[in-house]
Amino acid sequence: MGDIGNIIIADILPIFAIMILGYLGGKLHKFDNDQMQGLNKVVLDIALPAALFLSITKATREMLFSDLPLTLVSLVVVIGMFMLSFFLCWKMFKHNIAEAGVCALIAGSPTIGFLGFAVLDPVFGTGTQTGLVVAIVAIIVNAITIPIGFYLVNKGLNAEAASKTKLAATGTAAIAGKGAPAAPAPAKKAHNSNLDAVIKSLKQPVVWVPILAVVMVLVGIKFPAELDPCFSLIAKANSGLAVFAAGIALSTVKFSLGKETIWNVFYRNLLTPAIGLALGLVCGIHGEMLQMFVLAIALPPAFSGIIISSRYNIYVREGASTVAVSTLAFAATMPLWIVVTPMIEHLFGA
Repeated sequence: MGDIGNIIIADILPIFAIMILGYLGGKLHKFDNDQMQGLNKVVLDIALPAALFLSITKATREMLFSDLPLTLVSLVVVIGMFMLSFFLCWKMFKHNIAEAGVCALIAGSPTIGFLGFAVLDPVFGTGTQTGLVVAIVAIIVNAITIPIGFYLVNKGLNAEAASKTKLAATGTAAIAGKGAPAAPAPAKKAHNSNLDAVIKSLKQPVVWVPILAVVMVLVGIKFPAELDPCFSLIAKANSGLAVFAAGIALSTVKFSLGKETIWNVFYRNLLTPAIGLALGLVCGIHGEMLQMFVLAIALPPAFSGIIISSRYNIYVREGASTVAVSTLAFAATMPLWIVVTPMIEHLFGA
């Protein structure tokens, strides 16, 4: 358990320290809204894409296909739980599509890029298997769920804008109806909201950069290690700035420990790894590989979600509260999964 204590002190505690600094900065009005949005843009458009690029290009094509069951289970669990989180937030908690998209980025995605190696290496040692698990889960989270989440956010924002335009047009027509006949509305070109959302998403560096990195990995283009420093300096700022911005965002809203935050934490820290454990056993993943996979998908929420939340002022209260509570809860659920996973594997005779 010494390793677990070291992880909590070295990796979990700093998250809260930086988040508290951001919170105090917001409460003491050291950062206004324009400054906060500028900080979010730095993270979302520069630091996060750089971090995603470096994280993905460290993988190889051989890694992805060396353990096909692990890759397939990771795809099903990570994407499946991401989409289920979106659907439940949309239907069960009655949020709009954009809010549910941000919820899925937070409750449905682990912060594998920031805490993956930091958590797995001290527990399981530095080795090929650890790198394999982190690389596979990171590619799926960063190159698939983030673009999907960004698409959902844009689709929701487009729908909201269209609704406001329609409402304004209806009001204008009603006013015109009281006097002279309203002038006919100008003809509009056919509008495909799905295509528009896709195009808007693909213009964002946080979407096209990880996709480019995956293409490079799949075709076997190795990014020169000598050039890593060109990206790593700003990439290292990503996590710290993201957590700091989350603290500022939390200072602008009332902290929420309601049923939705509790559900999101349960979903991220307990339900997702439980389903991953069950599916992993069914698909023949065993031993340390299974334990590493379960712990990887049990990590706290991805910071990209809270940055997008703060950038577009969507789902801020629930999102920031979920990140804070889930990260704190991980100090308890991490040792739980380390102990429970081999017990359940043994119980089912795997």
